[in-house]
Amino acid sequence: MRQYTWTTTGNIKEIGLDEHKFSYRKSIFFERKSIILETTLKLKKGKKNEIEEKIKEFQRLRKDKQPYDKPSAGSTFKRGEDFVTAEIIDRCGLKGMKIGEAMVSDKHAGFIINNGKATSSDILKLIEYVKKTVLEKTGKQIELELEIIGEE
Repeated sequence: MRQYTWTTTGNIKEIGLDEHKFSYRKSIFFERKSIILETTLKLKKGKKNEIEEKIKEFQRLRKDKQPYDKPSAGSTFKRGEDFVTAEIIDRCGLKGMKIGEAMVSDKHAGFIINNGKATSSDILKLIEYVKKTVLEKTGKQIELELEIIGEE
């Protein structure tokens, strides 16, 4: 299987499956900051009704646990090596914390949501406040799941 990526230098590169280095939330594409332009997927056969049931179950779990009722960029913080980031954010009393219209979700502390008309500045300030507070209260350094690009 071959895959074509666009690199940060603007070149298109063909890579093989052995070069992907897939692991939990990591791959060569993330490390090199490249974009997958074309790929081929190999899927397993399954029973349609079983697959549909699995999809419905995953959707239900996400809806129950994640703040789909407000805009967000998805999960804001990575899971730690030896801790669940959302749990320590919650233990630090940060659920519901707001800066401007940006808010730590009271449904899932790993999400920063837009509670109205949050600016990028509101969101970035809240992210930094959460990271600083968690470090001060727990000694744990939390990392962003998001990739921040551009300028504020």
